[in-house]
Parts: sequence; C-alpha cells; structure tokens
Amino acid sequence: MASKPCANLAQVIPRRRKPRASTMKELLIASSNAGKLREIQALLAPLGCRARSQADLGIADAEEPHATFIENALAKARHASAQAGLPALADDSGVCAPALGGAPGVHSARYAGDEGSREERDARNNAKLVAALAGCADRRAYYYCVAVLVRHAADPQPLIGEGYWWGEIIASARGSNGFGYDPHFYLPDQSLTAAELDPGQKNRISHRGQALRRLVAKLRRLD
Repeated sequence: MASKPCANLAQVIPRRRKPRASTMKELLIASSNAGKLREIQALLAPLGCRARSQADLGIADAEEPHATFIENALAKARHASAQAGLPALADDSGVCAPALGGAPGVHSARYAGDEGSREERDARNNAKLVAALAGCADRRAYYYCVAVLVRHAADPQPLIGEGYWWGEIIASARGSNGFGYDPHFYLPDQSLTAAELDPGQKNRISHRGQALRRLVAKLRRLD
C-alpha cells in the first residue's frame, strides 16, 4: 500500500516569531538615583515604551523599611504606581559580603548613615565596607538585584526578575564610571572594577542587567 506524502513541514513546524516590543506605552521608574536611572533606561530600550523617572512627576522616594530586597522593591513600585496611575518598575539592590554575614545587604545605600549627598554617602559606605573586610582572607562579595514591575498599584501578580554578580572588594578605589560600591567591586575575570567598565559592558553582565532582562522576557510572554 502506498504511503501518503508527508505534509509540508512549514505546516507542521510553527515558525519562530521574533520577540515583540511590549504593548506598554509608558512606564515609570521608581527611583531618583541618577546612575541607576541611566542603566535602567538603557536596559528597557528594547521594550519601545517611554520610561520616565518618578522625579519627573514630583514623586518622592518611598520608604524602604523591610528586611528583604523583594519587599522593598515591591513597596517602591506600588508607591510610584499609586501616585502616578502608571505601570511602575522598581529595583532593590545591594552588595553582600559572605565574610560579613551578607552585610551590607539591604542596608547598602545607607550602610554608613544617610547624611549628606549621594556621593558623600557612597564614599562613607565604601570606606566602612573596606574597613570591615580589612584582614579578612575572604574578600568575596556579590551584587544582588531584584526588579519588580507592577501594571497597576494593586497588581496581584507583579513581574519579578533577579540577578547575582560576583566579585571581590578591593581596598583602593579604581575607575570613574558607575556609582555606589562600583570603584571597589573588582571582577577577577575582567581584571577591572565595575567602575572601570563602560556602561554598555556593565549592562551586559551586571546584576541589574540580568534582573531586567529576565523581567522583560516575562513581560513579552504576557503581551
């Protein structure tokens, strides 16, 4: 008995679709940190939506009273979304040193107090971290980031992405790019600190880059 001809493969195997831009037209970034805003806006460019800072709308920073990164990020996103009536994205991130039990952790931004400008706080934070690790054989540390997007303030299913970026803390600052702990966050595989990377290179490998790419992938699947 003659066999039936095979069906056209194009009819059997669906063609892969190219990733789509999000249908979201406008997105609020729940941060007033200029360095963080630059990174997030660059990473969100593939979405094709307008990413605005909450500072553009006069929205103050939310309180971050929680003991976990995810709770703080979610609180910031819901606060900004409620104030603006827009989808909002927030991240919470910090440096964690195993030799210090994970400190500074969620307290990274105010590790050495919250007085003064952001640049002054960064300098004090770095000095405190370097001093805390002085004499420690284990100088490893990792940046951790969790990014949260809510489509409205009461969104019961926020989109979440996270990323880890391992390095070690060095005593002497190197580099003028970046912000926060970047000048002391050394990457052995790059032989550079995070502050010596150009912005594009940093976004490709950083904790924030990892977290946002994972979040964007989830958003595209839902669109």
